[in-house]
This record gives sequence, structure tokens and C-alpha cells, in this order.
Amino acid sequence: MLSYEEVQQSLEAAGQTHVLHFWSELSEEERQTFLQDLSQLDLKGLKDHCEGAQRAAQTPVESLDQNIEPVPAESIGSVRKSGRQRLEEWEHEGLLQISQNKVGVLLLAGGQGTRLGVQYPKGMYNVGLPSGKTLYQIQAERIQKIQQLAEKKHGSKCTVPWYIMTSEFTLAPTEQFFKENAYFGLKPSDIVMFEQRMIPAVTFEGKVILQDKGKIAMAPDGNGGLYQALVDNAILEDMKRRRVEYLHVYCVDNILVKMADPVFIGFCVSRGADCGAKVVEKACPAEPVGVVCRVQGVTQVVEYSEIRPETSELRGPGGELVFSAGNICNHFFTRAFLQDVAEKFKDQLKQHVALKKVPFVDSCGNHVKPAKPNGIKMEKFVFDVFPFSRNFVAFEVVREEEFSPLKNADGAPSDSPTTARNSLLKQHCRWAAAAGATLTDGHENNVSTADSVSAGDVPPAPCEISPLVSYFGEGLEPLLNGRTLQTPFILDEKKAKELQTP
Repeated sequence: MLSYEEVQQSLEAAGQTHVLHFWSELSEEERQTFLQDLSQLDLKGLKDHCEGAQRAAQTPVESLDQNIEPVPAESIGSVRKSGRQRLEEWEHEGLLQISQNKVGVLLLAGGQGTRLGVQYPKGMYNVGLPSGKTLYQIQAERIQKIQQLAEKKHGSKCTVPWYIMTSEFTLAPTEQFFKENAYFGLKPSDIVMFEQRMIPAVTFEGKVILQDKGKIAMAPDGNGGLYQALVDNAILEDMKRRRVEYLHVYCVDNILVKMADPVFIGFCVSRGADCGAKVVEKACPAEPVGVVCRVQGVTQVVEYSEIRPETSELRGPGGELVFSAGNICNHFFTRAFLQDVAEKFKDQLKQHVALKKVPFVDSCGNHVKPAKPNGIKMEKFVFDVFPFSRNFVAFEVVREEEFSPLKNADGAPSDSPTTARNSLLKQHCRWAAAAGATLTDGHENNVSTADSVSAGDVPPAPCEISPLVSYFGEGLEPLLNGRTLQTPFILDEKKAKELQTP
């Protein structure tokens, strides 16, 4: 730990002496804690960080319209445009890799969930499903099921290790939650939690923000902090020890995410890709999602704010959007590629500006909760490694089957607990109907299979199928064909055994 004099000298060199403004008011214990925190900061790089954040916030977003082009067709696979045989080949390949213990999944779970309005990690959120399951439980059960499917297909017991990147805010509660829930049936040794780095939030004047008299306002360094965190926490070494060759990386808030999706894994492996991204067709030109495309021949994600409306609206000969490949933070990486990034490229990642409302103490020591953005948080994004890929592929999936993020509190028009819940229930209604079941309400009336129910319309029937029973709709026909099911209906393992009994 650095001494007070060493810290003071470093802060003076960085033009940040205000950080120690309340030093005389702190207790001895508070001083020691504050010194410990300050010692862990990159004090040598603090001046550059603060000045860089200030400059970046003042720099207008550059339009990239003149230099962008779509990802070439030969680098794209598609669920919608591929025949059953091809999809089965990819699935077979993916399950083979999983059965050989070569596939891991990595969850990005360091965010604070401010927009959702909760004080705990997003993965602990219950969106109101009939079962009451949280996002973490759903994801854990999908891992269990894909292990079972791979074992059944290829006859060898296997493990898909689950790496969970947390932050200072989310590590302890996530660890506690998993412990309290007996790791949702997974082996604790197959779940590896680790922290990403934290960096100071900065005012528009380039000054570090004090969250309290003895605490700097810190924020995770974005999901692109993954690559530094892999090094800091020896995760690549752990993958090597487990002989994991392929990693499926995803974001915690997507309730429809297919963990270690064998079709996606199989597609990427069969193409010899070192880096891949799932994409969905943009709902409309103005949808605020990044687009996977090429800029001057290099693959990257271009944010919607970096493309003019007239470019977003360009359409091809069939009426399809030219720039339609919406990024959903769902990626494939080889371990070899991640090793390359860690050794050669992680320090070249672009920094992005996020303007946030950061609570602070003013010069009189009063706590202030700002009503509008007052601070700059610099973030790296996980997709910023795409330009370093030697063989990048994109894989288009169906939004209704694979993408429904939870970002906003209820009342928002999209990406809320209600829209996430409805997306999952609609999917399960479709699965039940496809398996030959008829859903009824309490009055014996047939209820919609939800194909025609939009998010803002009548809610779908409460029909929920446990991931432990079916991963993507498979195996339901022997259980449900010809049956009339009264909703609310939960098909869990116990119910599945009852339905199997003649």
C-alpha cells in the first residue's frame, strides 16, 4: 500500500488533488481504506485517463457512412435460410465438441442494472414467470440440459464450464446467491467467477468524481474489460487446463439465450472461424442497435449513432435492409484467438464514452443524486476485438427464438420484465402447439398459441417449459401430443415423469 505522501504526490501530478479534500474529516480506519483503494488505482495513468475522457466526451461522433459495407454473404450463416439437413449437421458438430469437453460458456455480468432499477445483479432478477425462476436459474438449467443432450448423442459424460465475469458491485451477491441456491444443480468447481477492473468516473471538466468523502466513484470498464480480466484472473490458463477450445460469450440479460448453442458452435467450428457473432435482422432502420458490418474492409460493430438515417434506410433489390445485421452481444471465440488478444491486442481496444448520472459529494460534503448526466464513464466493448480476427463469421438467428433483453423497468415500451416474460411464454406456447398440445384457460376455452400476440397486446398463455425438460423445443411430442393442457401450465421434470406414465 502506498503512503499518504506518495498518493498525494501522484494526485498532484495528475491534477486531481481535490480527491483528498475531506481527508481531515475521515477516521483512521476510513483513511486506511481510502489509501488502500487509491493504491490500487493506476495513478500513473490517471492524468491521461481523465484528460482522455474529457476529450472524448467533447468530440462529436464521427459518421462512418462513406466507409461501411455489409458483411459479405460468404461470411454469414443463417437459421432462416438454411435447410434442415445443414442445421442438423451444424448441431451434430456442436454437440460433438461439447461431448469432448471442448466448449465453455462465459457470462458478462458486471453491469449494475441501473435502468432496471434494482440494487442487485441482473441475473438474480425474477421476471414473473409462473415458476418464479431467475435469469441465473434458467441459464444454469440450460447448461445442465445441453450437457445431457451431448452425452445422449455421443455417449460420453461431459462438462460445460461456466465462467462468470462480475464486477466489484456484483461479485459478492452473485457468489452468495449461487451458494444459497446450491449452484442450481451444477458442480461449484465448474463455475468460475471473476472480477473485471474498475475505473474512475470523471466530470465533464476532467475531474475524478468523489462518491463519498473517502471513496472515488468507480465503474466497470465495460464488457470489453473481459480481455484484461482473462489475464488478471488466469482464466485462459483455466480453460487450457480443462482443454476448452471454444468459448460462447453472452450477456446476462437475454432471457432467450441458448447456452453453448450447438448449432452456432457447429457452424463456427465447421467454418474454421476464430471469432463469430450471432445477429438478428433489425426490426426497423431506426432500431437502436449496433450493426455488424465492415469499415474499410475490416469487420466491426458500428453503433446506430455512427450511421446517418439515410444509410440505415438503404434497401437491397429484395427490399431487405442493406445494414440489417443487428448485434446482440452473443459471440464465439477460439481459445487461441483470445490468447492472441490477451498477448497482442487488448491495449489497442477503442474506448467508448458513456454519459451517466453519477451520485457524488459536493465541495461542502453534501451527497447529491444528479437528475441529468454529470459524469463520463469510459467503456470498452466486447466486440471491439472483431477487427483482429483472421476468419470472422456472422450467424443470423430468429429474434423471437433467441433475443429478448431485460434492460428497462416495467412501463418502458421494450426490453422490460414484461416483454422478456412474454417472449419466453410465447416461445413455450409455440413449442407446446408444435408438439401437438392444445392449451385452454380455466373455462375450457382454447387460448392463443401466441404466434399472433404482439408484445403490447393480450399476454400469452402462461405455459412454461423447464430447460431441464427441453433445451430448444426438442423431445416434447411424446409428452404433449394430443393432450389438452389447462393453463397456467408448468412442464417441469416432475410433470414430465407424470406424463410419461401410461
